[in-house]
Formats: sequence, structure tokens, C-alpha cells
Amino acid sequence: MSAAGGPQWRDRITRTGDSAPFLPWLRDRGSLTARIQSRGRFAVRLLRQQRCQPTADEAQALGLPPAVLAWVREVALSCDGRIVVFAHTVLPCQPRGPLTRWLARLGERSLGALLFAHVGFSRGPMKFRRLDRRHALFVPAVQALEFPGVGPQTLWARRSQFGFGTQSVLVTEVFSPALLQTTPKLAAPGGGVSARPASLT
Repeated sequence: MSAAGGPQWRDRITRTGDSAPFLPWLRDRGSLTARIQSRGRFAVRLLRQQRCQPTADEAQALGLPPAVLAWVREVALSCDGRIVVFAHTVLPCQPRGPLTRWLARLGERSLGALLFAHVGFSRGPMKFRRLDRRHALFVPAVQALEFPGVGPQTLWARRSQFGFGTQSVLVTEVFSPALLQTTPKLAAPGGGVSARPASLT
């Protein structure tokens, strides 16, 4: 796959009419898995995991030669049965190390939970982009997010690179507007669960 044309990944994201609702999600450097779990029943569906060619901008970000193969993992993250995030992960085949073994065994478990559970991981700067059909990940994201009827023309995404020892993995997360309809759950008196409106600030 290759990426062609359109805006590039940016170090900062500005507040616009369409980006404003997503800013709390895009800018949050904490665990996306934990944040979704705080809103409802979290689940991971594995879409594919195989050696294939990353996108051109992924290869550039990871310092890989053109046309080199890497481990690519794609999953759909859901909250209370509704898909809210498409996650696309690229792990170079070399050097081999713990990440190679962990990814092979991960299955339908959250990579994010693994990344944030180990203090040895470091997270690089986050980058942001409004994806459209000119980017190779747009169509897979639209398909994975399962929009009813006609899907959106653009989707907001972020990416960051995680390092562990000599290995580095690039994680891209594409957000569905359905994510904005989730609300944090709070413990209610008596041990139940209550909901509060989602904050957009």
C-alpha cells in the first residue's frame, strides 16, 4: 500500500468545527483502551495480522526501505457492541525481540493494554491527520468502522511510535464519530453504575 497526496501528518492539531469534538481523544496520551473501558464494555476484533508492505508514510516514519515487508495488525475496537476505533499497527520484522513474540500471541487482546502495562515502553510524539480517500488507510478504516449507509468523506486519525528496547512499533488509530456518543460511567451509590455527559473540552 502507498499513501498519495493530501495533507501530511502534523505535530499539532488546531481547533476547527470538525476537529473540536475529537480533540480530547486525539490529544490524550493515556491508554485509549482504558478510556474506552471507562465508557462501557470493551472488545477487540482482529481483522488481520500478517506480513505485508506498510504504507509509504509508515515506512518513512519507521525508517524502513521502500517495499520492505513488516508485521501489520489491524483491529476494530468496540464499546458496548458499537465499533468506535480502527487501529492499525506496524512492527518491523527486524530486529526481532519481545514485541515480535508478544504480537504473535496477542490475538483478540488489546495491544494498548500491553503497551501501558510495561514501564519499559516509551511513547514518542503524537501526530495527527484528517484522512480521506487519498490515504491508503481510509478505505480499510471505513470498512472496519461499519458505517450504516454512506460513510463519511473524512476521518480523524492520530499515530505515535512506541519504543521497547531495540524495537519500535507504529500505531495509527482512526476514530469513528460513534466514539463521541459514548459517555463515561461512574460508580453510583450502592455499587451500581451511573453515566455522565461526555466532556468535549
